[in-house]
Amino acid sequence: MSKFAQLGQLFMVGIPGKDLDDSTLRLIGERGINNFIIFKRNVDNPEQLSQLCTDVKAACQQVKLPPPLIAIDQEGGTVARLPVPFTQFANARQLAGSADPVAALADYANTCARELVQAGINMNLAPVLDVCPAGQGFFMEKRSLGADPQLVGQLGSRVIKGLQGGGVAACGKHFPGLGAAKLDPHLQLPVVARALSEIREFDLVPFQKAIAADVAAIMTSHTIYEHLDAATPATLSKHILTDLLRSELGFDGLIITDDLEMGAIENERTVSSAAVQAFTAGADMILICHEHEKVCQAYGSLMEEISAGRVTLPRCAKSLARVDAVRQRFA
Repeated sequence: MSKFAQLGQLFMVGIPGKDLDDSTLRLIGERGINNFIIFKRNVDNPEQLSQLCTDVKAACQQVKLPPPLIAIDQEGGTVARLPVPFTQFANARQLAGSADPVAALADYANTCARELVQAGINMNLAPVLDVCPAGQGFFMEKRSLGADPQLVGQLGSRVIKGLQGGGVAACGKHFPGLGAAKLDPHLQLPVVARALSEIREFDLVPFQKAIAADVAAIMTSHTIYEHLDAATPATLSKHILTDLLRSELGFDGLIITDDLEMGAIENERTVSSAAVQAFTAGADMILICHEHEKVCQAYGSLMEEISAGRVTLPRCAKSLARVDAVRQRFA
């Protein structure tokens, strides 16, 4: 078991309820999983959330695991997990369209970082870096910072600096850009037909700026890009994650998948086979937000690949080092 002992640190999982439960304790104790994501289902009020995060950290410490990354989607507007009295923000689109967008987004990032750190959360799965035109029926419109790639990159970098300056790891999403998707990947698999030149001119620009701003992590998109990899969603595509994001754009930070239980992935394959494919493609951290049974299956499948030599230990070590680098900075 020893050479696989750290495998659990490559997973990020959801917690069923508002208290630390037996199932989550088993994932920590038996599989060494020590990265978690917080949803509305986990939150009543600041005191309770702080207690949950404290309990999670203590449970990891008890079995001699490193301090956990505890993440949340706190974008503001339609995607926000924290109720009042936590500060409620408008959608990114509204903040970006305000009289002084730089000040509005700096305020969002600074306030968000302060409140998350107080609650015990050390990672925010934001900002959204998808470049999205208005009024064309694209599903990311409200969550996007706009239609101008330079502006999205500039404002996104401001959010990254505010969050990370306040002690919270930022995560730019959804690579290589979900702005031109009409379908919601929570439900089904979108296909983006943007030409390669447009992807380079529009979609990649904010991610390049985020990388220059030292973003801690980048999240993948469950979308097929016809002119990048016509057969495979970005989350599972070596061409997109390794060749484009790592080699061409030079990102050596943490690559985290979007939730593998989304329809875009699960309608086509099992979560465990997707976990293996995503890791093989170049992802470092596997995000599974709901069912712990699927976490266990994915963990088992990855373990089998390592045992069979199809996934090498040096490859795992590289991802563990990236996870550890984020942990050292923020946890």
